Amino acid sequence: MTQEIATAQLEPTHLAAARRDEAIRLRDRGFLAGMGILGGSYVLLIVLMLLGDVIYMLKETVEKAWVSPQPWMALLAENPIVQALGKSEIRYAVMLSLLACSLSAIVSVWVGVPMGYLLSRVKFRGRGLVDAILDIPIVLPPLVVGLSLLILFQFWPFTASVDGRSINSLVVYQIPAVILAQVAVAAAFAVRTMKATFDQIDPRCEQVALALGCTRMQAFMRVVLPEARSGILTALTLAWARALGEFGPLLIFAGATRNKTEVLSTSVFLEMSIGNIEAAVAVSIIMLVAAVAVLMVTRLWGARRLSL
Repeated sequence: MTQEIATAQLEPTHLAAARRDEAIRLRDRGFLAGMGILGGSYVLLIVLMLLGDVIYMLKETVEKAWVSPQPWMALLAENPIVQALGKSEIRYAVMLSLLACSLSAIVSVWVGVPMGYLLSRVKFRGRGLVDAILDIPIVLPPLVVGLSLLILFQFWPFTASVDGRSINSLVVYQIPAVILAQVAVAAAFAVRTMKATFDQIDPRCEQVALALGCTRMQAFMRVVLPEARSGILTALTLAWARALGEFGPLLIFAGATRNKTEVLSTSVFLEMSIGNIEAAVAVSIIMLVAAVAVLMVTRLWGARRLSL
């Protein structure tokens, strides 16, 4: 021990500092490696799930092609995705999903922008309560959201008649119920995204506009809203993706009737319920492709807009 202390005292100062820096770098690498392993394990899980679907579909396609007299034609015509898209009910579900998700995302952003702005910039009585209420659709089980909507439409004014038919009968288990159920959940995510967006925008720019004579609305439209365009795009994308994946509220409030209220998420359930796993996996991959395409388009479009 005495010899080690004597040796250390003889080492040049810069050598000791270099060893200390190297030790710090090693500890930092270990810390980052641990963080990477913990975070990367979740990314790996997502990738493995997606690969599992793709491999299953490829396996089924190759097995059919192997026993077919025309293997190449079988690869093209008998793969699960082509067969799924060959069904009229699946094509209807694709079209209804695209339409309903787009409308739901637009409505969610239309609600999310003003509510996010109010929560971010305006101090009013009950703001904490409103903020907590907006978290309910996020934390509530999806089936409960659908059941709550179904119960709500059993009361006035939804039981009032319009041209001999009640609002209830025009909405529940109809296409409007699909959109309303999606909005009930997706709008909460849009509000949270827009509130975070407005929180990050410097309020001094808006205050300068007000000091120069702009009204509150003019300052919002000319100063705040252009600054929030990337957040709006994110909220739109998030709401669209969330609406695409909604299942519980749709099943309870809109039902899963073929060629009527069936969307892609309920198609997976219906195909699984009759034991058609191939079609269920194919529909899942169609949903995956649609979601990735929308994410890519919106992010590329958003990046171009932000670069202007």
